[in-house]
Amino acid sequence: MDLQKLYSMQRMLDERIETQHGLQDENLVEKKMLALLVEIGELANETRCFKFWSLKPPASLEKVLEEYVDGLHFILSLGLEFNFVYTVGKIKKKTEDDSLVGQFLRVFQAVTEFQQTKSLEAYERLFTNYLQLGEHLGFTNEQIEQAYMKKNEVNHERQNQNY
Repeated sequence: MDLQKLYSMQRMLDERIETQHGLQDENLVEKKMLALLVEIGELANETRCFKFWSLKPPASLEKVLEEYVDGLHFILSLGLEFNFVYTVGKIKKKTEDDSLVGQFLRVFQAVTEFQQTKSLEAYERLFTNYLQLGEHLGFTNEQIEQAYMKKNEVNHERQNQNY
């Protein structure tokens, strides 16, 4: 996955939104943190991994991937806010006893830690946990990158239409 390209695309989208909506002087960190948590919740909802009371199957992989990259947009955007650039190192592979629910909880915990500390180390843990979640969901780096680019295009089109 070419994260440098994704950061660059995210920077252009963020700058466009901030300019178009007159937000250049507003601190958007807390709103982006909340948006990230909401997006992760929407992703969990689409997987239905925690809905032990329901027999309804999860959403299509395409829909789950779309929700996944919504979260990635905010992780990249938060990195840009703090001038943190994540570089994919060796991602610890999930173990057989890792559950999808457990991975979601680790991601939520990582967001909370980053929100509290705003440190590079916490950001890297968040990004790593999010990439592990993507792996857990069965997505390849190539699928994630392609879906990100497609959704980024949709987000620009939404701005064209005064979304």
